[in-house]
Amino acid sequence: MVPFSILDLSPIVEGGDAAQSFRNSLSLAQHGEKLGFQRYWLAEHHGMPGIASAATAVLLAFVGAGTSTIRIGAGGVMLPNHSPLVIAEQFGTLESLYPGRVDLGLGRAPGSDQRTAQALRRDLQSDSDRFPQDVIELMDFMSKEPRQAVRAVPGMGLEVPVWILGSSTFGAQLAAHLGLPYAFASHFAPQQLMQAIRIYRETFKPSAQLAKPYVMLGFNVFAADTDEEAQFRATSWQQAFVNLRSGRPGRLPPPVAGYRERVGPAENALLDSVLSCSAVGSRDTVRERLQAFIDQTGADELMITSQVFDHQARLKSYEIVAGLRSEITARA
Repeated sequence: MVPFSILDLSPIVEGGDAAQSFRNSLSLAQHGEKLGFQRYWLAEHHGMPGIASAATAVLLAFVGAGTSTIRIGAGGVMLPNHSPLVIAEQFGTLESLYPGRVDLGLGRAPGSDQRTAQALRRDLQSDSDRFPQDVIELMDFMSKEPRQAVRAVPGMGLEVPVWILGSSTFGAQLAAHLGLPYAFASHFAPQQLMQAIRIYRETFKPSAQLAKPYVMLGFNVFAADTDEEAQFRATSWQQAFVNLRSGRPGRLPPPVAGYRERVGPAENALLDSVLSCSAVGSRDTVRERLQAFIDQTGADELMITSQVFDHQARLKSYEIVAGLRSEITARA
């Protein structure tokens, strides 16, 4: 059975605030746990008016305290923003609090614009170039016998599972070289999806953490009782994505009817590209799209994201997906 997991950006909706987003994130994680989702991951972004998960490890501690079985993790920590030692300590703390439930996904992008990256006191170019070395250093801090003189306390010996995240072939090559599981951001950058999967699987080298390749793919789902309702719910995310790519990031807006008819060809082309790894519709529509995506990619796991304005509608979307899991994987 192909596991399904949850990716949350802890969205801040128009008329809401971060405190409400955090309560909604915990509610979603608890809902996902009851529905049998494998993992609940949060993504690190900075300076984004509509995303509340900037302090990723802090929010994961809150979610971990309110859940008991679902794995919690970062999808991911943008390592160029941080010292590897600090991340080893943070996730060593999480692993100590919630043993056997913590994942650490690592990304190379800053998760922000250049000005925000500078405010984080990082040299964007040089720190991104150091990403492979920083991953190795971070893993060493969490190993049983670190080679470095400095010790991560907590962190040393806890061997938190590390994932490489990416939206290009660079991450695929690094994950394969280090023998780590690979998560591809196909939910917003699907252009190099198949090429990255092929490179990762063909060049994978077994490691102490992982014996064979393991691919998790991001996938947008907007599920509802009818196709029409789902298409309406999806317009919140569509508006937010167009605004972001147009240099106007903001909070997640309420849905609007006929949004695709209101925007121009450039915006529609952008959305068509992103929506190639999405399912928008009723139960039957979503089942067909999920099945086709799994058949196309051979994904070992799907990371489902659903940026829906209304929290109850968002929970319903994940509930529909969970109900499809055994039906889809039985055919795959």
